[in-house]
Amino acid sequence: MNESLVDVVRKFSSSGKAIASICHGQLILAATDCVKGRKCTAYPPVRPVLIAAGADWIEPAGMDACVVDGNLVTGATYEGHPEFIQLFVKALGGTITGSSKRILFLCGDFTEDYEIMVPFQSLQALGCHVDAVCPKKGKGDVCATAIHDFEGDQTYSEKPGHDFKLTASFDDIDVSSYDGLVVPGGRAPEYLALDEKVLAVVRSFMEAKKPVASICHGQQILAAAGVLKGKKCTAYPAVKLNVVLGGASWLEPEPIDRCFTDGNLVTGAAWPGHPEFISQFMALLGIRVTF
Repeated sequence: MNESLVDVVRKFSSSGKAIASICHGQLILAATDCVKGRKCTAYPPVRPVLIAAGADWIEPAGMDACVVDGNLVTGATYEGHPEFIQLFVKALGGTITGSSKRILFLCGDFTEDYEIMVPFQSLQALGCHVDAVCPKKGKGDVCATAIHDFEGDQTYSEKPGHDFKLTASFDDIDVSSYDGLVVPGGRAPEYLALDEKVLAVVRSFMEAKKPVASICHGQQILAAAGVLKGKKCTAYPAVKLNVVLGGASWLEPEPIDRCFTDGNLVTGAAWPGHPEFISQFMALLGIRVTF
């Protein structure tokens, strides 16, 4: 145990300030004696430690389960991030307004893991109804994902990611019922950019001037759809040629977490820019979090 870390957590607990812990993080809470007599959950193998520390264990009904007891928010796993974040915002005294928007994600096999999961769950946490679809796949099917990382090589590395479960069937969606579109990057845009039905979806949102957010290699799809002409945008640097040939004015992503808004379009270079990427998309959607 790290005494400095334990001391920090104890100070938060004794002050009554909001604490949020998820999965195995509750092992740290157990070490600080701040779960005694408190209702909490965690990843199930952590149960014996929490019970031994005097916690009132709440068995998670699913891996997305979360529990609130006063200033303490606990969650079972990352699957519960949307509710976990909502509860933590509330514990901090925050209010979300302008939510209840309907957002569509265009996915494919080997979409970048972070670039689908983080914005998807973030928008759910903001109270949006979020659907993810993939051509030739239905509701409940999964897309394999890839993790692209920046480890000092001349380009990104690529590793297997989580399976991502789709929430709707591509052929059944009514595009006009959605308020915004998100296009993640990864490998998937390489082949989705060749699918005319995918391109038609993108054109529909852009022609209606609804908010569109695209990141990393997602701009390959925008370029193929012919919607970048006259726009200012960025992308992962290797996609610069697609963007320029698509008629856009290239904005250099320096540093790599830079994001830009031009009209109804938000573009980002890579997942390190998620905070700004999501924030700018929220602004276009009219969603605000206030404290």
